Amino acid sequence: MEKSIEEIWKEGFLEPDALIAPKVNELYGKKSIHIIDKFKRMFKINLIAIVVFSIVFLGISFIVGIPLMGAMFFVALMVLVLINRQLLKGLDKIDKGENSYQYLIKFNDWINWQVSVNRRMSTILYPVFFISFIIGFWFKDAEGMYLGNRLMHKITSANPDLSIIFGIPSVVFFIIMLITGLLAFFGGRIYMWDVNMVYGRVFKKLKELLNDIESINT
Repeated sequence: MEKSIEEIWKEGFLEPDALIAPKVNELYGKKSIHIIDKFKRMFKINLIAIVVFSIVFLGISFIVGIPLMGAMFFVALMVLVLINRQLLKGLDKIDKGENSYQYLIKFNDWINWQVSVNRRMSTILYPVFFISFIIGFWFKDAEGMYLGNRLMHKITSANPDLSIIFGIPSVVFFIIMLITGLLAFFGGRIYMWDVNMVYGRVFKKLKELLNDIESINT
């Protein structure tokens, strides 16, 4: 029968080359369990919150007349959730039969992998969110005409010699491209700022725990 996580932690440090005394082992075991359980709980709550937000935002977008924005947000966020659910399954596959220190190491490796995947996705997601914002309001109905077309009509009427690219003023086009490029470039940094706000304390405690165990073992 597979051991429970609690049993693994109680025995993890008590191998022939035990790192520390049994009472301290138990203390580190409890800390390890608390950190990992807290992260899993926060991670699942975060995914549920994203799903709820995307559904609510989709409904609101139809009500206020920007359905394209809502649909693009919804699809992008659902892709994010599905990928992270798959990543979470990878965490459950980590071998719990190893000692607690090795499990902590693999848990830390999994976190680094999960953060790496989401950081790369952020270079795409943030530009998508911005473009969806532009598209959503461009195609918003404004008295029988799309809002973007109405604005363009006013602008071109006042400036008939204005340079146009893909139906919009060239200056506006290059500004949109610049912002999109900046979001792609800084997307990873924005994600790290966001993830540290949510999980920063958990990551810090995990790092401190690993450092404590390793310092005792040396």
